[in-house]
Amino acid sequence: CTSILVSFIKQYITKKKHFNMSNIFLLIGILSIGLAFTGAQSIGVCYGMIGNNLPSKQEVVDLYKSKGINRMRLYYPDEEALQALRGSNIELILDVAKETLSSLVNANEATNWINKFVKPYSQDVKIKYITVGNEIYPNDNEAQYILPALQNIQNAISSANLQGQIKVSIAIAMSLIQNSYPPNNGAFIDPARSYIQPIINFLVTNGSPFLANVYPYIAYVGDKQNIHLDYALFNQQGNNDVGYQNLFDAQLDSVYAALEKVGGSNLQIVVSESGWPSAGGDGATPENAATYYSNLINHVKSGTVKKPGMAIETYLFAMFDENQKNGASTEQHFGLFNPDKSPKYQINFN
Repeated sequence: CTSILVSFIKQYITKKKHFNMSNIFLLIGILSIGLAFTGAQSIGVCYGMIGNNLPSKQEVVDLYKSKGINRMRLYYPDEEALQALRGSNIELILDVAKETLSSLVNANEATNWINKFVKPYSQDVKIKYITVGNEIYPNDNEAQYILPALQNIQNAISSANLQGQIKVSIAIAMSLIQNSYPPNNGAFIDPARSYIQPIINFLVTNGSPFLANVYPYIAYVGDKQNIHLDYALFNQQGNNDVGYQNLFDAQLDSVYAALEKVGGSNLQIVVSESGWPSAGGDGATPENAATYYSNLINHVKSGTVKKPGMAIETYLFAMFDENQKNGASTEQHFGLFNPDKSPKYQINFN
């Protein structure tokens, strides 16, 4: 939206040889409305399905619409969910399932994947990104498949003439970033450099964003002696000694700094997950979770220290508590809604 407005203004300036103040105020007003719209559209919610008590896919899509949530992330191409999304106008991040990655090294299999899960829905489901690998680490067996799978999915998207509509990327965990404080020192960990460099080159070449799962909660519980709860919850008064008021901005800017060091300084970062649990661990309370989500929604409209004024496309994790998730106890308590669709917190998504 903003890029279209900027293009319009450039054309307007080119055609107009003489300006008066009313012209200038009109253009500023149009651009301001566009920026406000972009900020308002920055929030999405991840739709995880690892539970045995969740609503139907159609009910979930209806809930997104009723709450004004205009973006969704799906962790695999669930066809019932894709059908429910038809005509919803909800923008979608569609993940390739982890167990599918190895098959996409074969170009024909990548084409088949696009033909099955993307092309049939491309006219009335707003697929925005395809994520080829979520939190795949350099020493994971799947790491060897990421680059060829990215290339094959990109080629299949182009063959379907959808390259202008859909971007192909990956999503990383913050544990791939080292030296994150101060944020300008952020860099990819040594074992990740040979893995990540060709991926960054691919993203730059194709104009794709870089997706990152950003969790101040994880950083906070891992270093409570040095990280204050208020700093993690956006409640700190004033800035710290390196100019940051909150941990989210510091983490995100450390990823920008890491990208700058590998030729990705112009890449946009999409925050593909961020959340706070309501139970199961230190600091995991409904009060803290409600504070985090509300403050995050309000904050992402305004950008970070490195990228001020640039709204951050952000996806909250997650729509529901998922009672069959493995891992730490907190994993089952990130939901914004209960399985009966009642809200856990009073949050305005707009």
